[in-house]
Amino acid sequence: MNPFAITSIYAALCALLLLWLAWRVVELRRREKIGIGNGGNHALERRVRIHANAVEYVPIALILLALVEAGGAPAWSVHAAGATLLVARLLHAWGLNGSAGHSIGRFWGVLLSWLAIAGLSLYLLLRPLLA
Repeated sequence: MNPFAITSIYAALCALLLLWLAWRVVELRRREKIGIGNGGNHALERRVRIHANAVEYVPIALILLALVEAGGAPAWSVHAAGATLLVARLLHAWGLNGSAGHSIGRFWGVLLSWLAIAGLSLYLLLRPLLA
C-alpha cells in the first residue's frame, strides 16, 4: 500500500483548490487586461492574496500531514487533519473573497489552518516522547 495514501488525497484536493484559485486570478487579469501587479484593482488584489495565502500554508501542512501519516498515526486522525486543512482553506478563500476586512470565513479559515498545523506539529514533537 502507498505509505502516503491518505496524504495523497488531501494533496490532490489542495492542488485542485490552488489551481482553481490561480484560475480566478488569471481570469480577472485577462478580463481587466492587467499583466503585472494589481493595476489598482481591489478585486484582483484580493484574489492574488487568497491564492498566495493558500500557497503559504498548504505546503507545510501537507509535509506535516505526510510525516504524521508515515509515522503511523491512526488513519482517522490523518483524515481529520487533512479535512480540517481543506475546509480551512475553502473557508478562507470564501471569506476573503467577500470582504477584505473581517469575515467569519476568513477568521475560521485562518484559525483552522493554524490548528491543523499546530496539531500536526505537536504530534510530531510529542510522539517520540510518548513511544
